[in-house]
Amino acid sequence: MDQFSFFDLDDTPERVLDVIDIKDVNAPRISVVEGRATPDLDTYDDVIVAFSGGKDSVACVLDLLDRGVPRDRIELWHHDIDGHGEAAFFDWPVTPAYCDAFAAAFGLKIYHSWRVGGLKRELLKENDRLAPAAFETPNGIGTAGGTNGKISTRLRWPALGADLMTRWCSSVGKIDVFAAAIAGQPRLKGRRILVVTGERAQESPSRSKYATFETHRNHAPGPIARRTVHHWRPIHGWTEEQVWDIIARHRVNPHPCYHLGWSRASCQFCIFSGKSHLATLRQMVPDRFEEFAELERRFGHTIRRGVTIEQTADDGTAFDLDPGMVEVALSTDYNEPIVLNEWTLPKGAFGENAGPI
Repeated sequence: MDQFSFFDLDDTPERVLDVIDIKDVNAPRISVVEGRATPDLDTYDDVIVAFSGGKDSVACVLDLLDRGVPRDRIELWHHDIDGHGEAAFFDWPVTPAYCDAFAAAFGLKIYHSWRVGGLKRELLKENDRLAPAAFETPNGIGTAGGTNGKISTRLRWPALGADLMTRWCSSVGKIDVFAAAIAGQPRLKGRRILVVTGERAQESPSRSKYATFETHRNHAPGPIARRTVHHWRPIHGWTEEQVWDIIARHRVNPHPCYHLGWSRASCQFCIFSGKSHLATLRQMVPDRFEEFAELERRFGHTIRRGVTIEQTADDGTAFDLDPGMVEVALSTDYNEPIVLNEWTLPKGAFGENAGPI
């Protein structure tokens, strides 16, 4: 492991500087501002934000802009969980369009990536390989994988746990696709890249253990790729209140799900959905809810151990929904303003977390 591969920027500046090999040209350059160590953002050619459209990824982008990172060095990368142009299954139909609208409003580049066929294809996989990853680039669509992988059968829901081998939705649909998109683009060879993600310690015991700064899995400083890739979680130590504060200051219209009562903009049918979320989804999108229930019966395997999606929804209370906002959330277009004249806290803020453990 490289000397600088893993450390927490919440350590004292002295501790941070101790673990950096200053003779290594690929090592991060650290500045100390108000007692906190931060990577020198001027030393990176590209700052790539894993952008879900949720409050934490929005806060990351706004924080970068507040820090003065030039817009032409920032790229937003959004993973289309259900595949590109496919019908919604797990995710909110509006999410890709919301992400595009946000990027346009702030003058930022955005690129979409996806697992061909989406997570539904992987869920229903029988005696087949993992589908290729596809990703937008400035010069068209690139692909990686899908030809030499192990032939296997899935027909099981992702597990409710922190292990990404069993909670395969995150790895198959996002993390591995992101890695393939970096490795598969010749334009990124010889570049210094900072990957930015929005995990926060407050979200879960598992995420509280994440490093604030580390080398990314795509770090490849050898003679072929000559690619330096570091991974920074700039809001890891933030509270949810701080996240909403920066969104309010920039008057950003949050993802429609927050207006409906959700506190997290993960998949619409996130495996971590609480009982009231599921009760609301049964009312909002009954056909898709029934499709999930039918697949549980077909697999003989429920998302939550020992209880069906229907039984979980029975124990919940549906949110009081605004029909107009439901229409926005279920559309594949997003025509609402991104920057509001008057900003108010959405009703989903500070609600039930219903996210990764």
